[in-house]
Amino acid sequence: MNVSQKDGVTVIQLTGGSATQSFSREFIPKIRDVILEHIGCKAIVITGEGRFFSAGADLVAFQKSIDEGNSVELIRYLTGILHPLLLKMRTSETIFVAALNGASAGGGLGLALACDARIASPGGKMAASYSGIGLSPDGGTTWLLPRLVGEQVARKFFFENEVWSAEEAFAKGAIDEVVPEDSLIERAVEVANTWSQWGSHTKEATKHLLLTQNVNDLETHLKHERTLIEAAGTTSAFAEGIDAFLNKRKPDFSDKE
Repeated sequence: MNVSQKDGVTVIQLTGGSATQSFSREFIPKIRDVILEHIGCKAIVITGEGRFFSAGADLVAFQKSIDEGNSVELIRYLTGILHPLLLKMRTSETIFVAALNGASAGGGLGLALACDARIASPGGKMAASYSGIGLSPDGGTTWLLPRLVGEQVARKFFFENEVWSAEEAFAKGAIDEVVPEDSLIERAVEVANTWSQWGSHTKEATKHLLLTQNVNDLETHLKHERTLIEAAGTTSAFAEGIDAFLNKRKPDFSDKE
């Protein structure tokens, strides 16, 4: 994996096996560790290498686990790392942008969908991949995808084991933009900077409220909003925003909570 900084945004590139066999005993802990090492920064762009953004599990290892009678243990180990990572990404103040250079499949699809935004080059693809190997979906894909494209479109995607091109995924709402390959990272970083310009509490609270909005009834959600906006009223970002508005200047939330 490669980690770099571009215009104040952390860019994590999955390379080699971390892109082609992301969710294996060897690579999933490394992916988790590098993401968690940088979580808390203002924004992270995740991308892949060549034809792959993140291509899911090591099928040879799955076959070995079947032969040895410990497939459940392997699946439990992989999901035990992946699931907490996805939850952390969805609730962190850090803005995550997936720069889809190639195929996102299986758990790799979950990684892409867990990001706050998805920008793709024409080579970007989304694939379910679970039913074709006799598994039910995982990686939060059955929760995340319907929220973007609707339940019936997601149902068809999984049961027909579809592979969506970047343009198809964009048309359905699973991808936010399709851009030329040579401007993929540049545009992803631009989106990351735009979305991460606000105060830390604003970003974290907004992500949390969006995450829970279809779980709570309206009354409960309004109470939740009230609690969080009251907390926001005590932050330095709130003071900065009000001062900037009254003085007709652009607010600077770069060091504000």
